[in-house]
Amino acid sequence: MNGSKIEHTPVLAGTLAEQIKLPSDGVVVDATIGQGSHSLLLGRTLGPEAVIVGLDVDINAVQRAQFNLKELACNIILIHSNFARIKEQLHQQGIKKVDFILADLGVSSQQLANSEFGLSFQTNMPLDMRIDKRLKRTAADIVNKLDEKSLADLIYRFGQDRASRRIARFIVRHRKVEPIQTTGQLAGIVCKAFGEKRGRRSRIHPATRTFQALRIAVNNELENLSKLLASAPDLLNKDGYIAIISFHSLEDKLVKDDFRQNEKTGIYRIITKKPIVPTQEEIRKNRRARSAKLRIAQKQQHHYAIP
Repeated sequence: MNGSKIEHTPVLAGTLAEQIKLPSDGVVVDATIGQGSHSLLLGRTLGPEAVIVGLDVDINAVQRAQFNLKELACNIILIHSNFARIKEQLHQQGIKKVDFILADLGVSSQQLANSEFGLSFQTNMPLDMRIDKRLKRTAADIVNKLDEKSLADLIYRFGQDRASRRIARFIVRHRKVEPIQTTGQLAGIVCKAFGEKRGRRSRIHPATRTFQALRIAVNNELENLSKLLASAPDLLNKDGYIAIISFHSLEDKLVKDDFRQNEKTGIYRIITKKPIVPTQEEIRKNRRARSAKLRIAQKQQHHYAIP
């Protein structure tokens, strides 16, 4: 396997490393290990007693991370799992408490470019969108089987697209003629729903929000994030940190509300009163970083988990 260098640019990695002070024998959970970019930076500050546990639903990412992190002095445990199961996975490794939980919720450039995932409207590929191939339902299943109202509601709820009813109507009309099986087909239908003039006026591609909505639905992204956030207080040591990098307002709101609720009850202290966003320089180097928001909280007291 070719994995000689990390191609994925980690978002806000330098800023994150400045904000987090880890003990040299710390236990770190990188809940979205990806290619290991964030863990590589954090791992350089850790000694041989420390542990990094990396989770990812993308089996290819787990394999690349294994290659990229092999030089680190600390112990590396990599698991092909969704971070919604963080507590169960850590307990299976005999780990009860950790010093840092990190989740970078972005889709990587490699995943967007890989036709196996079917995520991109820039290239024609099978309409799949499952990052974890163990999931059963694909994006093609949703657009071809969901009734028009449910489809419109899904695009509105997860994509925040005000044209959701019109888009759903065009999708249903098209699938009566032929099934929608590729990203190119779907992107073309959404563009038609917007019409030429409206599409040109938009700062983002007309299909962006529909594709986001389908990806969130296929991968249960918001539900899984809620489970991660709910598990974190019981897993963190006192003074341990949780850091989440989100890429759209639905994720960011979940994180913001969770941190605030836990601060109110004295469980967390919020480190980032406002989310940290990338510098212009970082955005110039990595355009996909432009929508990233980093929020960090620190554990203050013992948390009694509800069984």
